[in-house]
Amino acid sequence: VQLQASGGGLVQAGDSLRLSCAASGVTFSDYCMGWFRQVPGKEREFVAGISWRGGRTSYADSVKGRFTIARDDAKTTVYLQMNSLKREDTAVYYCAATSEAPISTLLVPTTTPWYEYWGQGTLVTVSS
Repeated sequence: VQLQASGGGLVQAGDSLRLSCAASGVTFSDYCMGWFRQVPGKEREFVAGISWRGGRTSYADSVKGRFTIARDDAKTTVYLQMNSLKREDTAVYYCAATSEAPISTLLVPTTTPWYEYWGQGTLVTVSS
């Protein structure tokens, strides 16, 4: 299983970026996909997630209204559209996949232990 994240870069506050994560080696449509981020010295935190078939999404409060997660099962790719970026969005962003998304998590787990597979991360730097 491989998850290849891309799209990070250096932008100014208020700009937009779209991250992509291409999956291979899995039946993509069977997996819940998530985006997490991490800054040095802090734990990896949930950003957004989307259930299999895209029926349900979940967002961290800090990104609600600014970020949008979407998936294209035909392209086995999940996207994270990030608008109105802030300095505090600076982090390494990771995509993750899980086939375990029980009803107790509302089909979108928000904690790292639920996720089986992880991409290598892509750095997003937001300058003021």
